[in-house]
This record gives sequence, C-alpha cells and structure tokens, in this order.
Amino acid sequence: MSYNAPVKDMMFVLKELAGLEAVSKLPNCEDATEETVEAVLTENAKFTSEVVAPLNWSGDVEAATWKDGVVTTASGFKAAFKAFGEQGWQGLQHPTEFGGQGLPKLVATPCMEMVNGSNLSFALCPLLTDGAIEALLVAGSQEQQETYIPKMISGEWTGTMNLTEPQAGSDLSLVRTKAVPQNDGTYRISGQKIYITYGEHDMAENIVHLVLARTPDAPEGVKGISLFVVPKFLVNEDGSLGKRNDVYCASIEHKLGIKASPTAVLLYGDNKGEVGQGAIGYLVGEENKGLQYMFVMMNAARFQVGVQGIGVAERAYQHAVRYANDRVQSRPVDGSANEAVAIIHHPDVKRMLMSMRSQVEAARAMACVAGAAYDAAHNHPDEATRKQNQAVYEFLVPLVKGWSTEMSIEVASTGVQVHGGMGFIEETGAAQYYRDAKILTIYEGTTAIQANDLVGRKTARDGGAVVKALAAEMARTVAQLNESSSTHAKAVATRLDAARTSLLEVAEFVCNNLKSNPNAVFAGSVPYLKLAGVTVAGWQMARALLAAEGKLNAGETDSFYKDKILTARFFADHSLSTVPGLRDSILSGYDAVTEMAVANF
Repeated sequence: MSYNAPVKDMMFVLKELAGLEAVSKLPNCEDATEETVEAVLTENAKFTSEVVAPLNWSGDVEAATWKDGVVTTASGFKAAFKAFGEQGWQGLQHPTEFGGQGLPKLVATPCMEMVNGSNLSFALCPLLTDGAIEALLVAGSQEQQETYIPKMISGEWTGTMNLTEPQAGSDLSLVRTKAVPQNDGTYRISGQKIYITYGEHDMAENIVHLVLARTPDAPEGVKGISLFVVPKFLVNEDGSLGKRNDVYCASIEHKLGIKASPTAVLLYGDNKGEVGQGAIGYLVGEENKGLQYMFVMMNAARFQVGVQGIGVAERAYQHAVRYANDRVQSRPVDGSANEAVAIIHHPDVKRMLMSMRSQVEAARAMACVAGAAYDAAHNHPDEATRKQNQAVYEFLVPLVKGWSTEMSIEVASTGVQVHGGMGFIEETGAAQYYRDAKILTIYEGTTAIQANDLVGRKTARDGGAVVKALAAEMARTVAQLNESSSTHAKAVATRLDAARTSLLEVAEFVCNNLKSNPNAVFAGSVPYLKLAGVTVAGWQMARALLAAEGKLNAGETDSFYKDKILTARFFADHSLSTVPGLRDSILSGYDAVTEMAVANF
C-alpha cells in the first residue's frame, strides 16, 4: 500500500501548463525557480511516502479515540505531525515574516496533493491550519497575527474552523453561538459547534479555534455574524500557554471514512475549563463581518479539498495499477497467449486504468493552473492583470472543489472495480479510498453549493464574461491542435471545440434565465459544474498534448510524452465527449424536475 508521488507529471504541469517560469518572475515569487521547485517537490515526495503514507492504513484501522474529553490520534500521527512542522511544510506558502517559506500557491498545490494522497486523514489537520492562517492574515490584528500565526506555521499549534451547529449546517444565518462583550475587550463565547475537524487532538500544544458567533445586539441572519479567536489554552503576554479555556470536546463522530481524523463536537461555555463562565474569545476584525472573513478561510479550504480529491484519486489509481499488474487471470481475448496473464493486459482493465489516470491528470492540471492564477492575482504589478486573474481563480475554485471531488469518488470506485471481488474486501485497501473520498463532495460546501456559486456569483453576475474569456482561449488551443499533423491532436480539437461551444451555450442559458426561471437553471446547476469542470480540465489536457508533441518534435525520446498524448486523447474521447450530452440535459432537461410535485416523492 505504498505511495509514490507523481513528481514528474507535477513538474510537467507546473512548467508547461501553469507557467512556472512566469510565476517565478512575479514580485514575492522570485524564489520559485525550476531548480528550487523540483527540489521542494522531491523532498516533499520523500517525506510523504516515507513518513505519512505508512500511517494511512493503520490510521484507518485504529482511528482516533475519545475518552473524557481527551482525543488520542492513531499511532504515529503525533510524531509525523511534529516532523511535518519541523521540516517547514506547514509554512510552505505563508509569509516569511511569520516563519513561513513564502513560496507561491502554485508550488504549494502539488505539495498539498502529495500529503493528501499519502494520508487524507492526516492532511486534514494542516489543511484547516492553513485556512486559519489565511483568515488571520486577512482580518486579524497585528497582535493576533504575531501571537498565533508563527506558532501555527511551526506546527506547535493548529487551527480549526468552527461554523456548523446542530441547527445550522450550510445555512449559516441560523448560527446561535453567543459572544458577550466584556469590559476588558474580550468576549465570552457560549454554544455548541459540530463537525469540527481536528477540534480536539494530541498532536499540538494548543488549538486555535476560529469561531462564528453572535453578539447580543447583532442583526438576524448572516449580517449579524462575527468571527472570534478562541484558543484551547489562553496565551500569556510572554507567549507561553496559560489557563485552559472553557471549550470542551463532548464527543467525536464515528464516520464512513477518514476515521483517523477526529471530527469533534465542541461545547463552549460549559464551565469545564479553568476560566469558567464561558470561553474567552477575541474579536477578529469588526463585529458583524465574520462571514466575510470566514469566506477567506472557506475559499482556501475549498481549493484544498479539491486538491484532496486529486490526491486520493491518484492513490487509488496507483493501488489499482499495482493490483492489475500482479493479478493473473484469464487468457488474452486476442489469443496472443494460451495461458492466463496479468489482468492489466485485458482491454477493459486498461480502459478503466486509463479513465482513472486521465481524470487525475486533468484535475491536477486544472488545479495548478488555478494556483498560478491566484499567484498572479496577488502579486502581479499590473492592477488590471491582477483583477483578471482573480476572476479566473474565483471561477475555477468551484470547479476544482466540485468536479475534482466528484471525480475522486468515480476514480476510487473504478479502483475497487479493477480489484473485482477483492476490492470489496477491506484488507486489500482499495475500499478505504472509496470511503475516504465520499466526504470530499460534502464538507466545505456540497457539490450543489459549489454549483450554485458557479451559477450565481461566477457566471450570471458578470454576464458570463469569464466564461467567454476562457472559451476564447480554448478556441486558440483548438486552432493550434488543428495546425498539427497529428491525428491525435485533430481528434482532440474536435472534442474540445464541441465542449467549448456547449459551455458557451449553457453559460448563455444561465445568464438569460436565472432571474426569469431560476428553478430551471438550478435544476441543472450540478450538471453545469460537471460540464464546466470537464471542459476546462479537458482544455488543459489538450494543452498538455501540444506540449508533449513539442517535446517529441524537438528530439525527446522519453515515453512520458507519448503517454501524455495518449492520455489526453483518451480524456477527449471518453470525458470531453460527454459534454454535449450534459449541455442537452441542462438546456432541456429541467421540465421533469420543476413539474414533479413535492408531495409525489
């Protein structure tokens, strides 16, 4: 059950598709030279394969445990997390002034994939910590930043995101946790939060909870939500840890997957801490702007969850390839041998493996291109270029999160299928990826929530401007493909052009009908997200084909490039080919949904 990080493909994507060279020329990104990045990825691959990956299976079996408010993580997790922090992986993309390495998001993205591919349960702790750091960088006071961020970057402390309550899941307007102001400028926090990932654990000295709550005079709805820092242990003026705050873990959930990641129920103000009378919290930014600040953390987390999907799908693919090479069964259908062969020789098994591989590589390319857009949006010297890249990044986030996570379930399921009956047996390990992947389409906003965001904020709000701009870029790629003498390039051009046209037609439908017939539009919102995800990811695979052809034409003999061309062709024929059908289901498939009476279900 080993994991080998696909560093070669990652470097290809960074250099040929995401524009690593251009990113390294941006202000604040100068350290991201090709040599440095390859060294970083190689070291991360070594760490994740040797230290983190071996804990994946054992963590699933042992799981995190709770007793009397204390959570104990699975064997090896604490030591691995200590090493993770000491080696600087938590601070990879965070500012050097707080102890981070200050590398671009583009470089952090494949490293995120590696830690998630090696161990999804383990990776959730640094994922939430990254989000907490991002939120404090945007909205925290200088004192809060100096108090909490360096400790989180070092791995000595971790961070959480406290949104959900029993009555308030995706609808945060229903949040009821209270925050009562005190004379000393602090707040007393009381209430209950559920589904808090790594809300309690033994891997760090302190846990920095970022909590949504309401002050007594706050307006109803989302406009009355504020954000607070509520540390597990209060921090003394000299930076040492003080009294235990009044936040207590009542239980952890028993889950389908990610069993080694403790998902906590947290009670605030239950008089179990040393401070009593409610947990002590510190306002982040201004009152009643908490949701605005938390969205910074949520968007960072959503992107990373999409990368989680890519990581677990890559792991499932590797697992399936190993099994297919080892499992001997049945003679070849072409009669080329008179005895049983490894099942990887059978056409349908090759088809399944190609499906897994092509989708993973397409999702990886899309995520890295999104990461590069983020870096340009934050560092490019030209304001117009920054705004353009910010719009592209924001459009891509629901695709990275929504499509990549749905893809991960499909890929993990196919991995089980490659194993046949053995895939249904836990001991082979294939089922764990399938179980783990399912949560990715749910937390940090379900696929439907990502799709609603894509429809409303990312498509209709600007009249489809970003979609049209991306489609224009796709058209240029189609032209380049048609200029090639390669039959593979011309075949991909046909598929991509059809998908591009379908994307434009659906975007126009969304813009023209959102106000007049919203139910019709939202009935097809998830298919639209899938259509957009497949199209943008397929575009990246088309660009990869062109890059690979360029390498071969320049004299490269590495089979990697030939394989990349075939993988791109497969994605075009088996994934891009589905886009016109998705278009039809969106444009004319809403009648049955809208007309079916609720009472008849």
